Amino acid sequence: MHALSSLVKSTIPNYLSGLPIPDSIGGWFKLGVRDWAALVPPTAVLAGFTYLTYRAFCPHGRPVPCKSINQNILKTNPKVVDTIDVEDIADKAVFCRCWKSKNWPYCDGAHGAHNKETGDNVGPVVIKRKEK
Repeated sequence: MHALSSLVKSTIPNYLSGLPIPDSIGGWFKLGVRDWAALVPPTAVLAGFTYLTYRAFCPHGRPVPCKSINQNILKTNPKVVDTIDVEDIADKAVFCRCWKSKNWPYCDGAHGAHNKETGDNVGPVVIKRKEK
């Protein structure tokens, strides 16, 4: 405990008081290379502390985990591709674009819950046959 006390009460204040911090703005232009080099470590510590504080307390500073859109459909395939012949469609077909449908590739309305949960606005693809 004595080492920590000594560090806080004397070592750090002595170090900081020895830094070449000028009294005026013009004094910054008079600093030499050694003076600037002496300012690098405390500046790096301050920048690191500021960055960590930003990441910890600012919601937009936290990384967003990358979530796969496709959670469970044909995950063993490198790419999911479905082919549907237009001739097989009666009057219209509704296809899922949110990857949440239990009736893949057809839409079952799962995008409604997805949109509420994520704030997204995705909907299905509707293909209609042209009337003759």
